[in-house]
Parts: sequence; C-alpha cells; structure tokens
Amino acid sequence: MSALDIWTEKYRPKRLNDVYGQVGIIKRLKSFVKAKSMPHLLFAGPAGTGKTTCALAIARELYSDEWGHNFMELNASDMRGIDVVRGRIKNFARTMPFGGLSFKLILLDEADALTRDAQHALRRTMEKYASTCRFILDCNYSSKIIDPIQSRCAVFRFKPLNEPVVTELLRDVSRKEGLKITENALKILYEVSRGDLRKSLNLLQATSSITKVINESLIHEVASYAKPEEMNKVIKLALNNEFDKSKDLVMNLMIKYGLSGVDAIKQLHSQVIRMDLPRELKVSLIDRIGEYEFRMIEGADEFLQMDALIAQICYLGNK
Repeated sequence: MSALDIWTEKYRPKRLNDVYGQVGIIKRLKSFVKAKSMPHLLFAGPAGTGKTTCALAIARELYSDEWGHNFMELNASDMRGIDVVRGRIKNFARTMPFGGLSFKLILLDEADALTRDAQHALRRTMEKYASTCRFILDCNYSSKIIDPIQSRCAVFRFKPLNEPVVTELLRDVSRKEGLKITENALKILYEVSRGDLRKSLNLLQATSSITKVINESLIHEVASYAKPEEMNKVIKLALNNEFDKSKDLVMNLMIKYGLSGVDAIKQLHSQVIRMDLPRELKVSLIDRIGEYEFRMIEGADEFLQMDALIAQICYLGNK
C-alpha cells in the first residue's frame, strides 16, 4: 500500500489554513510564519488532533520547495537515548540552513518518550544551537517533559477535535471516495475516536474496504465497539440485581466485538455518565469503574475483574 492509499496521509493538510479545528493555535502559528521567526515550540495534547500536521505545515510555509532540506523529523519513541541527541540531532542542528532563513527545524515526535538524560542533553543542544535551529517537540503528556525544556518553548495545548469538525471532514472524504454513509454512522465514528481524527479516518477507510454503503452496525463491527444500548442493558441488569444475566451479557459482548476488558469498562463508563441516575449512585459507580480499570491496566485478569465490577454494581443497586 503506497502512502497515498492511506487516507490519513492522503488528506493531511499541507498548509496551516487547512488544518482542522484548533483555531486559536493556528492563528498564533501563522503569526510566526509571517514574521519568519519563531521560538522553540512544544505541542501537547491527545493523538490525532493535528500536532504533527501543524509542524509539517509550518516547515512547508517557511521554506517552500526547500523544506525537505531544512526540516528533520525524528520519532523519539524509537530513538530515546542520549546518543541520538548527541549524534543525529546535534549534527543537523549545527549546520547552516538552505535558502533565506537563518534557522532549520527539527520535529521530535512523541518527545515525552525521551529519557530524562536525553532531555537534559537536548536542553543544552537547544540553547547552544538556537541561532541555526528551532525545535518543535510533539507529545501527548507535557508533564513528562522536564521543566527546563518547557521554559525554553512556547507551549501549545491541542484539544480533541469537536464533533462538527470531525463529521464535516468525514462527509467530505466520503464524498470524494464515493461512499454513502449514514448520520448515525458518523456519530458512532466520532464516539469511537473521541476526537482523534486519525483514528476516525482509519476506521472509515477500513470499513470502506468492505462496502461503499456504510451504516452504524458496520462501524460497530469494524471498530470492535459494542452498541450503547447493549452496554446500557448490562448496567441496568446489574442495578436490578440480575448478576448472572448482566455478567453473561457483558462477556458475550466482549467475545462478539473482540473487546478487551479496558475497552468494555470505558464503554460502561460512557453509559453511566449518560444515564439518568441519582447523583450519589452515579458518583459511586464511576468510583468503582475507575478502580477496576486501574486494576486491569496494572495487569489483573480482565474477566475476573469484570465479574467483580458487575458484582459491585449489583451491590450498589441493592444499597
């Protein structure tokens, strides 16, 4: 499969004006491009919200046809150690740029994966070669970036894209690819992706390989995502003290849709939030769900923990 066959690349915006959502951030970045001057940047936020796209768009607009010679992208999760900072990054940073600008650009994707030693080495590199190079650090969690680096950067916090932005793009892509997609399917795509545009595009492409007519049921099947009313029923059965029925239903759903325990528990959480329940009961349910998600993430048996969670919901329903 070529790069253009991947929709996330095929429809990736090339200019800042075309980046979806993040209006305030784009406005500030455009001012840097217009001035042809910028500080080091730190992009923080969830996956699929436009961080890497913005960095690439900045490079294209600053350097035009010469952008490939003045821009280097590294994935810090693959190259986490101090040797990378002292080797490839330092060698690129200290060479003069092509064209009229006085600096090059280095994008460190997933910078929160860098070790602390590598980050301390990077701090000195950012300072020493500031006259010939600017860094864009891209991460999901800015708290994992050491304070000395954060203080050297202008920090931009990306938010999950809202539903109108994502659904409008998905409609546009569907039209260009000759797909027929229902409004309910668009809603489910957004619900599954939680504002992650890359994930929603990948799901749409995977579904389109089966049929050109896309509905809600097909999205559930491809995304391994149970229907909300099914998870709603699990909770209601448990609250009504129907432990066996609730337990069997959630296990069947996990097998039917290929859900992991964490996936299932996140969907239960979404349904509890939406349900019309007494405030005290809803708070208690969310507290228990959070506890059992933590246990699963820490490595506890997901089926055993799911049984225990259903038992807790039954207990709270009786109480």
